[in-house]
Amino acid sequence: MTLVAPPGYAALITAAGRGTRAGGALPKQWQMLAGRPVLDHALAAFAGFPRIVLVVHPDDMAWAMARYAGPVTLVTGGRTRAASVRAGLTALGAEATHVLIHDGARPLVSEAVIQGVIDALQAGAAAAAPALPVSDALWRGAGGTVTGTAPRDGLWRAQTPQGFILAQISMAHDRQTDDAADDVELARLEGIEVAITPGSEDNLKITYPADLARAERIRGRDMDIRLGNGYDVHAFTSGDHVTLCGVRIPHEAGLLGHSDADVGMHALTDAIYGALAQGDIGRHFPPSDPQWKGADSAIFLAHAASLARDKGFRIGNADVTLICEAPKIGPHALAMSHRLSEIMGLEEARISVKATTSERLGFTGRREGIAALATATLIKE
Repeated sequence: MTLVAPPGYAALITAAGRGTRAGGALPKQWQMLAGRPVLDHALAAFAGFPRIVLVVHPDDMAWAMARYAGPVTLVTGGRTRAASVRAGLTALGAEATHVLIHDGARPLVSEAVIQGVIDALQAGAAAAAPALPVSDALWRGAGGTVTGTAPRDGLWRAQTPQGFILAQISMAHDRQTDDAADDVELARLEGIEVAITPGSEDNLKITYPADLARAERIRGRDMDIRLGNGYDVHAFTSGDHVTLCGVRIPHEAGLLGHSDADVGMHALTDAIYGALAQGDIGRHFPPSDPQWKGADSAIFLAHAASLARDKGFRIGNADVTLICEAPKIGPHALAMSHRLSEIMGLEEARISVKATTSERLGFTGRREGIAALATATLIKE
């Protein structure tokens, strides 16, 4: 389930840098990680925040507006990181009480890391930031040789998001106009005490090409992909139409069922429930309950899709096969895909609806009813 921020908490994502050390034709935040821009992953981690401000370079604004306008507030960054953060803080306005400032080049930040910062602020800290203790030996060097050592006691590797009381960090940025390594440095210059919260080795910052390769390995290691199957059958009965995948099709008979007997949508709904290990339609909408008599099967499919999102999954694709001698499905397949797309909130390019016959064998071959098979792929966000 997506982390939900407390009321008054906002996220500020910085993505205005050029990141030339990462190589490639694009700035590092726009390079691809697991098929999506690095920045997509960073933003997804804060999807449960009621307010998200994204600061981007002026050259990237058109691209950012095409991809993110609506869910986030877009702000043009400044010449330095501090200037960019200052612009983002100004855009937050007075409705926010706390802000978590995160580097858009840290795409693998976990809910646990974010929650740790929130918990510290909720417990009364004026500021909090995740970090990892330095465990490696530290050397000084020159000319490619070791010239000395340095103690590592009390040293930490700083990460983001760094959380603050909004009024205090805004004042720190207004008073300290020089650039700083991060917002914790500015806060400390103003005498704000910063609590250290648990960081994560996976919460790496993309800086060099090897970092992007490492992020790909981590993403692949942690990827949770679920596959679900659904199968349903409904017999013909008296009537003048059938409803398949949400589309009404004139026919010499209807389909018998407790709801609207949409065999295709039922199979797909069960496929999603199956991928989630959540049983079938009957568990969530018992046929013994009279309120579901004649119900639109869109209710069932929408519930399954919503349940997947609530559990942190996105639907990768859906495939439905209708098995019948009649009616003809081909002329209606695109309309069916469109309707399923509307219900699930999934692009049509990820939905397949097709049909086959049983070569006049079995109950479908004898035109006694319609069967449907469905498969759904779910991917953990």
